[in-house]
Amino acid sequence: MRAGHLTKRFFASLWPSGPSSTSEEWVRSVLSDDEHELWRRMSRADRRHAVGVARRVERSLGDEATKPVLAAALLHDVGKVSAGLGTYGRVVATLAGAAAGRSMADAWTEGKGFTRKVGLYLRHPDLGGDMLAMAGSDALTVSWAREHHLPEDDWTVPPNVARALKAADHD
Repeated sequence: MRAGHLTKRFFASLWPSGPSSTSEEWVRSVLSDDEHELWRRMSRADRRHAVGVARRVERSLGDEATKPVLAAALLHDVGKVSAGLGTYGRVVATLAGAAAGRSMADAWTEGKGFTRKVGLYLRHPDLGGDMLAMAGSDALTVSWAREHHLPEDDWTVPPNVARALKAADHD
């Protein structure tokens, strides 16, 4: 399933447009001002993907899809902006992480140039969590950014919400 998800994300990232103006307005109604500033830093493809995730979460959870939950869906990948990688750089970073293990991310972050960017990209959950905490996001939103690549046993977000967020991210 992961390879299929990554393949789908790769081809979707090649499409140059961002979310529709209607979607952008909806996002603006969900996020705080500081969260929206972070949202605007994300690539068009990441913003488009995040809107799809949030809309699927909204359908799945109904009334449980609170603003912090929707913000978690919209901003779970915000830490990727720290790396400054384009589509092909992200592919290389993902493959490097798969081959060498994400545990190498810290060491690579200490390097320079492209190696550093790969390390930052692989550390995007923690970096995004830090960015959201500094923006004053709800604890659930911050936690999901940090935890969305962890095994289910390590999640602190309520299980039904976390499962909906995870499923929506991989549709």
